[in-house]
Amino acid sequence: MWRQNYDPLGHWAVSTAVAALPVLVLLGLLASGRAGAFKAALLGLATAGGVSVLVFGMPVSMMLASAGVGMVFAVFRIIWLILAAVFLYDLAVESGQFEIMKHSIAGLSGDRRLQAVLVAFCFGALIEGAAGFGAPVAISAAFLVGLGFRPFEAALLCLIANTAPVAWGGVGIPLITLAKVTGLDLQALSATAGRILPFMSFIIPFWLVKVMCPWRETLQVAGPLAVIGGVFALTQYSWSNFVGPELVDIISSVASLAAGVVVARFLGPREIWRFKHDGESSAGPVVGISLRSGVIARAWTPFALLTVMVLIWGLPAGKSLGTPAVKDWLDQRLSWKPTVSWLHLKVAKGEAVTGRASPGPEDFEKVQIDVVPLSSTGTAVFLAAVASGLFLGIAPARMGRLFLGTTRRMLPAFGAILCMLALGFVTKFSGMDAVLGLAFTRTGPILYPFFGTLLGWLGVALTGSDTSSNVLFGNLQRITAQKLGLSPILMAAANTTGGVMGKMIDAQSIVVAAAATGETGREGELLRAVFKHSLMLVILVGLIVLAYAHLFPQAVALGPPIDG
Repeated sequence: MWRQNYDPLGHWAVSTAVAALPVLVLLGLLASGRAGAFKAALLGLATAGGVSVLVFGMPVSMMLASAGVGMVFAVFRIIWLILAAVFLYDLAVESGQFEIMKHSIAGLSGDRRLQAVLVAFCFGALIEGAAGFGAPVAISAAFLVGLGFRPFEAALLCLIANTAPVAWGGVGIPLITLAKVTGLDLQALSATAGRILPFMSFIIPFWLVKVMCPWRETLQVAGPLAVIGGVFALTQYSWSNFVGPELVDIISSVASLAAGVVVARFLGPREIWRFKHDGESSAGPVVGISLRSGVIARAWTPFALLTVMVLIWGLPAGKSLGTPAVKDWLDQRLSWKPTVSWLHLKVAKGEAVTGRASPGPEDFEKVQIDVVPLSSTGTAVFLAAVASGLFLGIAPARMGRLFLGTTRRMLPAFGAILCMLALGFVTKFSGMDAVLGLAFTRTGPILYPFFGTLLGWLGVALTGSDTSSNVLFGNLQRITAQKLGLSPILMAAANTTGGVMGKMIDAQSIVVAAAATGETGREGELLRAVFKHSLMLVILVGLIVLAYAHLFPQAVALGPPIDG
């Protein structure tokens, strides 16, 4: 057995500074532009390995096993999903249907401000709700480039937009996971998150447009933006509070898309705003194609199939009948999940995280390699892509060649993601992530609601996933809240809602956005450009949580009594 030590150097501030080195190396090299994404991730991984062994005392075999588990996780849970999603997009382009999709959006409005909100925010939220991880950024950013947005700006806008929906991304997995690791009531967590993030959902459309143009031009479309953001926020609040977490993003995005179609047609701006580099025909009709409703519906079929397939894969067919999801059924029969002998039940969390002087059975990390080629959400997306290709008349041989081309194009990004996930798992199992989190818990009961929100933000920035951040810091939030006399429901919800604002600066998302828009090599510029938005937005979320903790405690949903 090896127990994590959160203060190996005898002073929490020094230990925290050393624990931050791998992240500082990774993000520092990216932001400075001195190294590409892969090299920065590789050097960050090497730093994490050295610090975990030499400073935190982790056995070398455990460190190497941690990196291996992270890479396997990256392949089946992230890389496969992103590859399948980009392949689906490439099929839509290859078949010519993407041109129709583009012009169906442009036909609603030639105004670039509304196009950005409809694609990056509304459509991106639909993909986030269905698939999650890097899929919404990859697809929606490529979509904007196809519409004529400059690649760098398209990547920036989609990173900012992929925030408010993330807490319920991938059919509610982040909140479902948070409930499991904390033992708190799932519906109470969903409801509380649904009372924090709708404020941000209303703001994000305005934020996106302000990134594109000055305040004067932003206020010219204030009416449509208020309708789109308001419908999304109201639906997000209602569904999360009165129904459940699984379909929040999908229902909210569909509602806001419908509202966007209406306002674009009937409440659009008097003056169409375009980029200086736009030609006169940037929003013109598709030559030789009649945009009838049937033609448009056929063009959007790949993404309709994507949503349906992911829902079939991830949602129970009938909760009242106890019918398992397709993914769960495949998991039980066709997945291989061996335990990792060097790590499984051998790494124990420390007292500062568990609240127990001696580790109990529940404090040991259960570690297995998830080889899940069929139950992975990426497989559902891939099957949707193949079905779409056949529906659109693309021959299997042609699809095969296109898939190989997609794979080759994404290889540099995948190499970086492999190293990033390996780094994340090394810092997780060595306890370095917890050291960074514990530094925030020293702020006291008055300020902790704000800094606890920043802790969730840090968790997503480190791990690239709101789900992983909830696993990493969810229970720490609960324990700290109980010690400080705060609501565990509020602070656990703060972890996931603050975390969503870290999504835009995690290295994995930056790499995916750059790869999807053809901006590989500019990851550092992209990180620098998006960081200030991430920081300002998480500060707003932190202020909301702070107000709920001390001024409006009745806004926090109540769950059943907590054991222990």
